[in-house]
Amino acid sequence: MTPSDVKATLSFSDGSPSMDLPLYKGSIGPDVIDIRKLYGQTGKFTYDPGFLSTASCNSTITYIDGDKGELLYRGYPIEQLAKNCDFLETCHLLLYGDLPDEAQKKDFTARVSNHTMVNEQMQFFLRGFRRDAHPMAIMTGLVGALSAFYHDSTDINNPVHRDIAAIRLIAKMPTLVAMAYKYTQGQPYMYPKNKLSYSANFMQMMFANPCEDYEQNDVLVRAMDRIFILHADHEQNASTSTVRLCGSSGTNPFAAIAAGVACLWGPSHGGANEACLNMLGDIQKMGGVEKIGEFIKQVKDKNSTVKLMGFGHRVYKNYDPRATLMRETCHEVLGALGLQNDPLFKLAMALEKIALEDDYFVSRKLYPNVDFYSGIVQRAIGIPVPLFTAIFALARTVGWVAQLNEMIGDPEYKIGRPRQLYVGAVARDVKPIGDR
Repeated sequence: MTPSDVKATLSFSDGSPSMDLPLYKGSIGPDVIDIRKLYGQTGKFTYDPGFLSTASCNSTITYIDGDKGELLYRGYPIEQLAKNCDFLETCHLLLYGDLPDEAQKKDFTARVSNHTMVNEQMQFFLRGFRRDAHPMAIMTGLVGALSAFYHDSTDINNPVHRDIAAIRLIAKMPTLVAMAYKYTQGQPYMYPKNKLSYSANFMQMMFANPCEDYEQNDVLVRAMDRIFILHADHEQNASTSTVRLCGSSGTNPFAAIAAGVACLWGPSHGGANEACLNMLGDIQKMGGVEKIGEFIKQVKDKNSTVKLMGFGHRVYKNYDPRATLMRETCHEVLGALGLQNDPLFKLAMALEKIALEDDYFVSRKLYPNVDFYSGIVQRAIGIPVPLFTAIFALARTVGWVAQLNEMIGDPEYKIGRPRQLYVGAVARDVKPIGDR
């Protein structure tokens, strides 16, 4: 990272001396003004709620151009990765910087497969949860508990520890999600089968039972793999920033990823596809397709509390590139399962049509996003709605780990410490209790 010859000059109208700020240019994307010396030289902070105009780090992993609707993993367009690579190839790319060749893929797959089982005591840990607990409540506990079971790889400053922790997290997340699901269903846990692909193994742990053989559906396995790829990383979003901030204190990787899981649980982040399916369910209760017009009217009403979920995106001001790919997968899955006439899916397609044609939504660029389609796909596969966010966490784990490892290897990294604009009471004295 080298500064540009161009400088940004900051001047003040209160008579304070102006100062020059270095300007950095990324390989693509906006220029960045370096304000690290601002407080030391001026005694002033910047104010940026939500950090919408602040770069907290430099990164080589993921790039998003929201205006163009572009998403790149290590420079590769998401469209090419989703169509030409599987999830473990994408994991290798995010972790190590490039796609694997045949030998590297075989070695990486073997390493991941060797760590798919979890300590048997995790089963007893699960029993402490209520059967009706939300899967994300369970996952937050299980991922955090990994550091208690695998404390031989918790030194965040040891590159070997970081690498084995990364492999363990990627390998064990499908097992943990499937265990959380089986526990809430009262079904026996299914052990991983390492001869299967990553996504096929997850499907069998989710849906197989000891009573009969489970037959894989290649269309569904491919759909699950694509869901994983499309959700693997997404730049400095809330949960990724949480993982970086948590990891900046030197805590172990399992604890940092557990923090990411907790952040992802929010309905404005990973819970969006769950909220989308719940919205479709509410419209169905209103009367289904015939009531869409009434629902849309409520969405447009400024005084209404009704929200349209699964449309628009905070970053993408154009079409979400992942949504295009997920829409394709959605129709493949519905076709393979013969669900084109399912009432909820017909409702979803009718809502999609209105949103793509109604000027209210088109003018505001409220296009269907990846959450809209991935929720439909997961429901069709048989994944219950409360488990959607856990699937998201499974997929995003590799992105979190890659970002965490990148931060630790950055010589400029230090413990995160955001500043504030204090607007509370000034210094005052405590009065005796009788005088208050």
